[in-house]
Amino acid sequence: MIRDVPKEERPRERLIKEGANKLSNQELLSIVLRTGYKDESVLSLAGRVLHKFQGLRMLKSATVEELQSVKGIGLTKATQIIAALELGIRLASERPEERYVIRSPQDGVKYVMDEMRYLSQEHFVCLYLNTKNQVIHRQTIFIGSLNASIVHPREVFREALRRSAASLICFHNHPSGDPSPSQEDIEVTKRLVECGFLIGIEVLDHIIIGDQKFVSLKEKGIV
Repeated sequence: MIRDVPKEERPRERLIKEGANKLSNQELLSIVLRTGYKDESVLSLAGRVLHKFQGLRMLKSATVEELQSVKGIGLTKATQIIAALELGIRLASERPEERYVIRSPQDGVKYVMDEMRYLSQEHFVCLYLNTKNQVIHRQTIFIGSLNASIVHPREVFREALRRSAASLICFHNHPSGDPSPSQEDIEVTKRLVECGFLIGIEVLDHIIIGDQKFVSLKEKGIV
């Protein structure tokens, strides 16, 4: 029985500790099945299922009825197996998402202008980029008047670290429509650039959005 297997050697515990790629097909299937049958361990049941269908290739084409013909596999376990295999099939057939590339302030502005130009409050938004300057995530960090004590680098770079971003671009809008930078805008930018330098995540630009107008602090020589 699975309870007789040392805890650290059980499939679920091994998956958590070592990663799913270290487990055999039998161990992975046992996690999907969750429980065994009468006096049979879930590992043994998983082994019988794989043996019956001669491995994953034929198992992925099995019907609910065919799975239920295996002793110990009821409707619930049969549907769990089919659902798990279908997820794998769908993942294999997915094409990589085509990501937006930012090579200039104008590229960044095109990405956010239509949404940010109409906002009635100031929004501080970050786009997180990979090493190819592709957008991998967008996050609204703060809503309200820009203030160096409120837009904290911790909030900006926490998401960058979570996403393994190589760099980021900051945006915020001026509801007045005038994108001219304030002294507060400049101070926030310098603080973020310094922090990014220390942790190795480059702040490529801080762009202020107005009504169909923008100011790039990089182009102003501030970044």
